[in-house]
Amino acid sequence: MKQFKKMAKFRSLLRPSLGNKNSSHKVSRPLQNSQKIDLFHPARSDLYHWLLSLSWRKFLLLVTLFYFTLNIFFAFAYLSIGDGIANAEPGSFKDAFFFSIQTLSTVGYGSMYPQTFYAQLLMTIEVWMGLLLIAILTGLMFARFSRPTARVHFSQVAVVCSFDGIPTLMFRAANRRTNRILEAQIQVSLVRNEVTQEGHQLRRFYDLKLLRSRSPIFGLSWQVMHPIDQTSPLYGNCAEYLEQVEGEIWVTLTGLDETFSQTIHARHSYSSDEILWNMRFVDIFSRTSDGRYQIDLSRFSDVIPLN
Repeated sequence: MKQFKKMAKFRSLLRPSLGNKNSSHKVSRPLQNSQKIDLFHPARSDLYHWLLSLSWRKFLLLVTLFYFTLNIFFAFAYLSIGDGIANAEPGSFKDAFFFSIQTLSTVGYGSMYPQTFYAQLLMTIEVWMGLLLIAILTGLMFARFSRPTARVHFSQVAVVCSFDGIPTLMFRAANRRTNRILEAQIQVSLVRNEVTQEGHQLRRFYDLKLLRSRSPIFGLSWQVMHPIDQTSPLYGNCAEYLEQVEGEIWVTLTGLDETFSQTIHARHSYSSDEILWNMRFVDIFSRTSDGRYQIDLSRFSDVIPLN
């Protein structure tokens, strides 16, 4: 019983990191008693993955701060050894700082150069660190640019309305790129809290059967539909029930990007308050003057009440 409660507590800690955010877990060997997983400080547990997961703005800001901090550190180090830089004003932080930038980048214009043994030793350490950092940053930049990504736009809400006389859960997905996603597959799951016969509380997954879960070519828009019939875990339930059990709809989409020939994926989730009952989506399809279809993404999540 104690072991199960610990596992349930561990699941509750993991839950906020799921939903619309990316996460993956791989267990290669059992954890020892002294090992702990840092759930709230990913930079400590997996620095490489954390650097790849940062947004471009935060990544470039972090690199810039680290670059200037490192040069400031070496500038003070050069000042601490006295008059070790030729043609530099004695005690000038500005000259020491710009000499550190020239050394770290291995530019070396020649106007300033180390003239003492300790300055040459410090310069050797800085050049070695500069070469190492350039290699690391080059690898990180290449990994970030080469990582396959998907620009799939999901509707902000899901609706429940009648389709062919059957209550149906619906939401929309659109490819925001001009290319196509080949062999697209979508999977929808219901996640809700349950209590077993033994009194254990857990969060359980149920796969939802879709009218169409595969698309050979995903180009414009895809309206995903799950009929709420007698085989559906949503059968006989309502909005109040989903709110009571903290129900969520989890969506995962995978496919092959035709430009890069690489597998891409996207995911989204709908909480109970984002599922609207007795509503339907507005029509967003139209045709241009030359006969091509287009969709209006500005109304992608607009809904209207059923007549």
